[in-house]
Amino acid sequence: MRRIATVALLAAAVAAVVVVLVQPWSKGGDPYDVRAVFDNASAIVTGEDVRIAGAPVGTVTAENVTSAKQAAITLEIDKSAFVPFHANASCTIRVQSVIGEKFVDCTPGTSSQSALTRIRRGSGSGQYYLPVTRTRSPVDFDIVQGISRQSQREQFALILNELGTGLAARGSDLNEVIRRADPALGNTDRVLKILARENRVLAQLATDSNTVLKPLAQFKRQLAGFVVHSNTTAVASAARATDIQRSFHLLPQFLHHLRPLMVDLGHLADQGTPLFNSLSQAAPSINSQYQNLAAFARATRTSLIALGQSAVKQQPALLATIPLDRRLERLGRATAPSATLLARLLASFKNTGGIEDLMSLLINGAGATNGFDADGHYIRTESLFGSCTPYAVKPVFGCSSLFSTTASAAADVGASAAGAHSGGASAKAHPSAATQVALRVLHKQKSTGTDSSGTLSGLLQYLIGGKR
Repeated sequence: MRRIATVALLAAAVAAVVVVLVQPWSKGGDPYDVRAVFDNASAIVTGEDVRIAGAPVGTVTAENVTSAKQAAITLEIDKSAFVPFHANASCTIRVQSVIGEKFVDCTPGTSSQSALTRIRRGSGSGQYYLPVTRTRSPVDFDIVQGISRQSQREQFALILNELGTGLAARGSDLNEVIRRADPALGNTDRVLKILARENRVLAQLATDSNTVLKPLAQFKRQLAGFVVHSNTTAVASAARATDIQRSFHLLPQFLHHLRPLMVDLGHLADQGTPLFNSLSQAAPSINSQYQNLAAFARATRTSLIALGQSAVKQQPALLATIPLDRRLERLGRATAPSATLLARLLASFKNTGGIEDLMSLLINGAGATNGFDADGHYIRTESLFGSCTPYAVKPVFGCSSLFSTTASAAADVGASAAGAHSGGASAKAHPSAATQVALRVLHKQKSTGTDSSGTLSGLLQYLIGGKR
């Protein structure tokens, strides 16, 4: 019986080696060897697969028993993308076929943890050490089923009896082996302790869950629709996985270029703070304006409707003006050359001082045609024509200007003016040559009775400068 107990103990327990920590592994061309220690590795053989997430990454290359009677399995990882293993890595022996063939399923851990340390000397020198606390050896299901048979139950009872004798003084070791053999017991114990400490929180969670789940139950259709649409979105995202991956690849460069813009936006926000403060102060007034604008819009609605009705009534009249508009258009096109020439003429007239010259002509012309009598200068308002008005190339009797006798002529004019004021006697005493001609014509008109309108009399009075 002691032999059976010893065999069972050897099959269930293994020992660990003393290791010395060295520098972590760096990627290279050599395989990455992991020395994993198991409590029980009786069903594993060399050449079995080592898998990570179902993908083969290596093989089992060696099996050894340590001095502590534990199984040391060498795992050779030849896929550099899955190494190194970290401190939170784990390995489990699993069944991969109905004939009992096994494989080692591993998880390399996360990069936030330190890498496994290398064994410097002793058994497994140069390999990376994975302790027994990070390995699992589940009991096969066929063994559990085999216990239900009579012979197996008796053998199992015999093993337990003998095992109890062999482990009489090693209860703590057996407890540790059982916990490692089924880590769910230890984890369940820790979970129950945590739950016991958080009993009030759990009670509150149950109450709050009821409060949260009740509204969700009312919108279960919407929630189901969300799940369905999420599935559709996930499928569409999977179809564009390459583009999404490229987007994440370009994201760091995008963020690098975005940083200066964010700095500028920060400066803009700092500088715009006074403006936004002013806007916040003006916000009540702006709000009032918008409220008044709404009332104004309601008031103008009636006017706009009336304007639309008026436009409908005016439409026939506006359509009737289309022929006139076309004629005006043709007229405009026809007068365009003349208008262009007129514009050029007026521009030239303005640029060359034509307006000023015209005004000078009017002023000087008015000054040139002014008359002079005893009272002073006066402006003639009627055009007077006589025998001396037409242009002549030969001298006309009585129409010459005798500037050489200016003094005598002026004396005659002065005497005539004086005589006119006294009744006309002096005008007859000293008439000028032109006056004598005019007097003869006047006398002849009066004698024949043809000066009924007094035109010649007025002309005579104008020429001699007397009163009219």
